[in-house]
Formats: sequence, C-alpha cells, structure tokens
Amino acid sequence: MSNQKIKQDATGCIGKNIREIRLSRGIGQTELVRKAQLMGVPLTRETLVKIERGIQHIQVVQLRAIRDILETTYDELLK
Repeated sequence: MSNQKIKQDATGCIGKNIREIRLSRGIGQTELVRKAQLMGVPLTRETLVKIERGIQHIQVVQLRAIRDILETTYDELLK
C-alpha cells in the first residue's frame, strides 16, 4: 500500500500547499528531501519539484513524511 498515489487535480492544490507551508517554515527543498530520505521515504528533489508544481502524483508515504517534517496536518496539506 505504501506506493498508493494521490492524484492532484489541474490546480495542483496539494503541491501548492506543500510549497507554501515549506516556505513558511523556512525549509528548503533539499532539506525536506534529505529529511524524507533519512526516514526511508523515496523522494528526490526533482520529484518534489514536480509534486509542488502539481504535475506528479504524490505517494501516500511521501505525503505522510512531508506532513511530519513540516509539522502540519493533512487538513492543511489537502485544503
């Protein structure tokens, strides 16, 4: 189940929310990716860029890790 993906619609709201929250926390893309990889989550900077732009689906395991790293909630990420 860990490779289950969440499809973003054309607005890419999940990715936009991730980017906004990440920036508000002062965390760079490289830092977020590094922390996710230390948690054993398959995430590259290229993948994060695509997720934030809304052009790539996000895996459930990636969303969970990003939520934990950014210390936020699913509600904030999915609004």
